[in-house]
Amino acid sequence: MEVAVTTTSAGLANVPAVADVPAPVGVPASTEAPASTEAPASLAVPASSEAPASTAALASMAVPVSTGPPASAEPPSLAVSGQVTGQVAGGIAARPQLIRALNEQLLLNHIRQLGPCSRADLARLSGLSKPTVSLALANVERSGLVQTAGQRTGVPGRSALLYEIRPDAGFVLGLDIGHQYLRGALADLTGAVRAKSAARSRASSVGGRVTELTRLADELCAAAAITRAAVTQTVIGSPGVYDPRRNAMALTGRLAGWSRPAVLAGLREAFGQELVVENDVDAAALAERAHGHGRQFASFAFVSIGTGIGMGLVIDGRLHRGVHGVAGEIAYMPISEGQGTDEQDARRRGALEAAGSAPAIVRAARRAGMRGPVSARRVFAAAAAGDARAAAVVAGEARLVAKAMCAIITVVDPELVVLGGGIGQAPGFAAAVTSELRRLAPVMPEVRVSALGTGAVVEGCLASGADLAWKRLTALLPSALQPEATGAAQPH
Repeated sequence: MEVAVTTTSAGLANVPAVADVPAPVGVPASTEAPASTEAPASLAVPASSEAPASTAALASMAVPVSTGPPASAEPPSLAVSGQVTGQVAGGIAARPQLIRALNEQLLLNHIRQLGPCSRADLARLSGLSKPTVSLALANVERSGLVQTAGQRTGVPGRSALLYEIRPDAGFVLGLDIGHQYLRGALADLTGAVRAKSAARSRASSVGGRVTELTRLADELCAAAAITRAAVTQTVIGSPGVYDPRRNAMALTGRLAGWSRPAVLAGLREAFGQELVVENDVDAAALAERAHGHGRQFASFAFVSIGTGIGMGLVIDGRLHRGVHGVAGEIAYMPISEGQGTDEQDARRRGALEAAGSAPAIVRAARRAGMRGPVSARRVFAAAAAGDARAAAVVAGEARLVAKAMCAIITVVDPELVVLGGGIGQAPGFAAAVTSELRRLAPVMPEVRVSALGTGAVVEGCLASGADLAWKRLTALLPSALQPEATGAAQPH
């Protein structure tokens, strides 16, 4: 029988010893941290900072900091249907070692996706014979990726031995670098979170931020009783887009100095060559796809509005990054109105972000006459309490966001738009935006508020890192390491 093998696109740029990142991010439920985490794109890069590279030079997001094969939040996968015998798609003869490697990958993927499985389950799901399944299971069990999980009971016939992924066969570290907060979590290979933590960032320099991230990683590993060396994959969610011309990140918002080349060098030194840096809003979209409303839809847009504005776009189940990695950089949409806009801020952060982020709401409220300490949270609270000036500011913000969403709808036509970030998740805001959107949009997607909260970026980093870790570990299987397992035999 032929083997149908399809490989999906990784979606990540392969950049020499570098990580990438794009898009400004939103804030948390406090408007200081987005649903993705606190806010990158909301941070204004000092005028002295390197000017953002032209979009033609911006690479796709989530770039591995290694010179090896490109890594990705969605690594290539082999979809093998039917029993593997002596041919691969195209009719080319396959060597036995390649066949064994494909069988092992197939069974491992079934166990990973479905949980504990018996030999009979795997034979039925894969189409492989029971002896072939037994041989493949013996090989992967020796590799340490799977373990027995007891026996199935309560059903007629002999009790079947069950196999599951060994949780401590690998670990994933997810970190979120925001303007005001650092967040992180450590998960095992099954996705179970072993440790989680968050702390306010007090660093005043780039080196200080890297040190804080390293300290947080050490604390998480200590809490999980493992060493940093045991971490299979680290993924950091950060604002920005990788710029290959400068070997640095661009469009990093107000995260001062984060666009300097030294940032990537410092992160690589601290976390190793396999480090992947993912755009924070894209990471939040990945979390939404894995754990949130996105599970129910093939295509959706995650729009984060907080101290910054950004979007993560999932089309047909896959994160869309764009040719240069700037898909979702809606902060630069030329949409600007209201009392909160600022021309100088727009040149640094983009017109939409300068008019619609948390700092813009504060500017609009002050210009409208609100006095005392003013924050976006206070403006929304005052509007809910009946303050006419605050209500006008919130209504203007809803109109502005609705216009941006209308532009997204007319280009992408997603089934769902998820609002995140401190402003996007504010009580009543989604309803106000939806009301405005009905007057503007040619069609209406479903509009929902993200339920993932400020940990969304970390959750997305863990989801991305789990796929990358799995790819790395399965590539180390003895059958996969054999030269002949790297491809089909060529005709003599």
